[in-house]
Amino acid sequence: MNQYKEYICSFLEKILNTESPSGFCHKGMELLNEEVLNLGYEMEFTNKGCGIITIKGQEKEVLGLSAHIDTLGAMVRSINPNGTIRLTSIGGFMMQSIEGEYCKIFTRDNKVYEGTILSNMPSVHVYAEARDHKRIEENMEIRIDENVNSIEDVNKLGIEVGNFIAFDPRVRISENGYIKSRHLDDKAGIATIFALLKYIKDYNIVPKNTLKIFISTYEEVGHGSSYIPNDITEMIAVDMGAMGDDLSCTELEVSICVKDSSGPYDYNMVNRLVKLAKDNEIKYALDVYPQYGSDVSASLRAGNNIRGALIGPGVHASHGMERTHIEGILNTLKLLAEYIR
Repeated sequence: MNQYKEYICSFLEKILNTESPSGFCHKGMELLNEEVLNLGYEMEFTNKGCGIITIKGQEKEVLGLSAHIDTLGAMVRSINPNGTIRLTSIGGFMMQSIEGEYCKIFTRDNKVYEGTILSNMPSVHVYAEARDHKRIEENMEIRIDENVNSIEDVNKLGIEVGNFIAFDPRVRISENGYIKSRHLDDKAGIATIFALLKYIKDYNIVPKNTLKIFISTYEEVGHGSSYIPNDITEMIAVDMGAMGDDLSCTELEVSICVKDSSGPYDYNMVNRLVKLAKDNEIKYALDVYPQYGSDVSASLRAGNNIRGALIGPGVHASHGMERTHIEGILNTLKLLAEYIR
């Protein structure tokens, strides 16, 4: 699978630099659809904008593979009298993780403005309480890079309540294999699945079961794959592996999650994934993620009659300034390739 390193890094950089906060994924999905066509497949779309790519298998049973293109982000909540913007968060992240971050604001008439996310006490030279000021949503604001000093000034730009806000991902891909950026959750998973699509096409592989690859657009807000095609019997979410505390996963491994906030994953699927990893000398880790939910979690909670599992490359500092390694992505790709056979 080492031959896919260049493809993964190149495609991952492209999608990381394409803004797609939950609810504002059209640019990301257009990019994915273009790549789907380049690889010789077709993608159909659900009513809420999720994508489905079907690959016929040897048997009728259908295996779903999911990953989500949507990311954390924000929306304009209101405009302050001084011309700064108050935000409302999309997805679960710590406010201190976005303090000082550059961002883009997208208006309804397709204008884009840049700004910086700051505490409303942004200077220790001015505010005695600046260091201890709580980094909570009501204490954060966006300084727009335009000459604005009032609500009226901001309105003239076309900025209004409900405009989407995307954070600067700050992508860095190092020669030693480390990849750091916002939104590796779950664009690293997307890149893994697209490398799998390329692998299947390059080697004319016919998987054992028909594959339905489901690209979700609302995972970060909890209902990304609440609908999935009803012929799917098994589903693997390809998402990030968390790191820290008592967890054993590293950035160089594929994480096999045994339990998250939705409960245990399917016993037999987890056993099969572990056996495939051992038999094929794929570096893996088993972990429990009590603060985590996946596309499979959403699908099960919606009542879908499936067996489910969750795997993905280890990602450090999830929902913050994230980092993974190409080896973790490759190990995830290798495990998927073995599973579909």
